[in-house]
Amino acid sequence: MRKSLIAMASLMVMTAILTACGGGGGAGFRAGMVTDVGGIDDKSFNATSWDGLEMAREELGIEVAYLESQQQTDYAANISQFVDQDYDMIVTVGFLLGDDTQTFAQQNPDIDFAIVDYSYEPTIENVLGLVFATDEAAFLAGYLAAGMTQTGKVGTFGGIEIPPVTIFMVGFQSGVEYYNQQHDTDVEVLGMDLFVGNFESTDDGRRAAEDLIAEGADIIMPVAGPVGLGTAAAVQENPGTMLIGVDTDWCVSAAEYCNVTLTSVLKNMDVAVLEAVRLSYEGTFEGGVYVGTLENDGVGIAPFHEFEDDVSAELAAELEQIKADIIAGTIDTGW
Repeated sequence: MRKSLIAMASLMVMTAILTACGGGGGAGFRAGMVTDVGGIDDKSFNATSWDGLEMAREELGIEVAYLESQQQTDYAANISQFVDQDYDMIVTVGFLLGDDTQTFAQQNPDIDFAIVDYSYEPTIENVLGLVFATDEAAFLAGYLAAGMTQTGKVGTFGGIEIPPVTIFMVGFQSGVEYYNQQHDTDVEVLGMDLFVGNFESTDDGRRAAEDLIAEGADIIMPVAGPVGLGTAAAVQENPGTMLIGVDTDWCVSAAEYCNVTLTSVLKNMDVAVLEAVRLSYEGTFEGGVYVGTLENDGVGIAPFHEFEDDVSAELAAELEQIKADIIAGTIDTGW
């Protein structure tokens, strides 16, 4: 597999091929999306990416559609279906679709492609990689968790051990460690080597949370798509514990768990997908890499919602300063 989004996200750069390719808007423009496993209603990266397509439909008047991948063997078949139907643009969602997206993009240079959570080096003329520096936002979440824990232990775990998952976890751990340095504390991060092996099983999410809670964690950040909903249920059943959501604001996407959601690490995939589709529609699409950062609002943390009064003014002010320092490049997020 070509060099992944890791190098691109860590460099925090934007690259582009100079020659526009494919696309060109107008009547009848069609954009299709191929989901990763987890489904269109995963309340996570598939759903948020689809929001971007729906925004494009509303703003541009185009036709949009999606095909759900139930398993990894569906990726190629779903992409092929949109290719065979002469779609103008195809958006694929997830790191695991990297190889198939590359294959079909190179075979179909007149179709514009965008892929969430993956990038290529060298870049491909008709593919825009949409990657996100979620380590920056997760660093803030880790600092917040360290400042809010009552047990001195916080937890995280992943779905599958791939870069778009581990980047959250590393940033979170680094934020906790920075809090410890600044406040001479010893908050511990549990679960850094815990991966449940999928993005679908809420039962696995519940079990992982119960194990972390049993070890003393009172704040947990699951990085596992719908698996995290099982974690949220377990947290809700254990008074005194809190959750940090990922990808979207869980007080919006999973409002039933807002009463235990301290904040969420936001990955604004909808905005990135909308922009990629707009470029294709307007005929100005260029392959390369888009990196969402704190500076360009591609990532961030959600409001504290029901915990607004529990987060001290001092801690909130520290978070604002840390955000500014990350943007300025004076804080290393560990990624």
